[in-house]
Amino acid sequence: MNYRRVGRTGLKVSEIALGAWLTYGGSVEERQAATIINAALDLGVNFLDLADIYSRGRAEEAVGQAIRNRRRSDLVISSKLFWPMSDSVNDRGLSRKHIMESAEKSLRRLGTDYLDIYFCHRFDPEAEVDETVRAMDDLIRQGKILYWGTSTWTAAQIKQAAESATRWLAYAPVVEQPRYNLLDRQIEHEIIPTCVRYGLGLTVFSPLAQGLLTGKYNEGTPPSSRGATTPWLRDTLTPENIAKTKRLSEVARSAGMTLSQLALAWVLRRPEISSAIIGATSVEQLNENIGASGVTLTTDTMAAIDDILSDPA
Repeated sequence: MNYRRVGRTGLKVSEIALGAWLTYGGSVEERQAATIINAALDLGVNFLDLADIYSRGRAEEAVGQAIRNRRRSDLVISSKLFWPMSDSVNDRGLSRKHIMESAEKSLRRLGTDYLDIYFCHRFDPEAEVDETVRAMDDLIRQGKILYWGTSTWTAAQIKQAAESATRWLAYAPVVEQPRYNLLDRQIEHEIIPTCVRYGLGLTVFSPLAQGLLTGKYNEGTPPSSRGATTPWLRDTLTPENIAKTKRLSEVARSAGMTLSQLALAWVLRRPEISSAIIGATSVEQLNENIGASGVTLTTDTMAAIDDILSDPA
């Protein structure tokens, strides 16, 4: 496993991170989740990515149970807040009240004294950025979090937070967590340059496009797959994307790797990316994906990929 710095910080995370979105505490049984998490740690993964909203807190609880015998200092644990966790009017957003209370709840569920990274899961138009920045600064000064970041914020919003931190002499965000993969490259235009300008790393989610870039949909949608049961995936599982995925599968075979490994290595080709977050439901899947760490795609492979991605069909 290779490791990379998070932006300008000295914090290092594994190139492949293990995330809990839609898996642990939900679709993956607790014992199997613990097996996968511990296998990942044994293989060199040190970054575990969570959010309070993942299975309504159960993901944090499942990970907390799985790592209870691990040395805390070996791990980089992140969580996120923003989405409503109850019907209470203040149990949502990025107000100081919700930030402080949500951090305490996440720490209890995980069974730890601190989070390495605490993400604002979305931008909150109802909270002043200054309020959010100063609350995160206070959590760092209290030792409850070590760093904070943003997730799926616009370039303008990231700039606003960074400049607010400078104005208040507060700790600034050090990482952004956007979606990024072979079929979704929007962050290349504004987000990546803004992160570089303000010293943020990027820990990207959905590097396999919700499973599309594993090739599992090449011959149709399996009845039990997420693609068959999740309506919002229809924008990803388009005929055009599936056609490109089939061609990318051939490129991967020619390069002597799986499509998943090709897709992850392509994401990690950019030095601005600190980590690619995967969601593994089996140890076999985990082993395959971790095989992408340290892989350098050849000039010929990159050219073949570029030809496919530039084809509008």
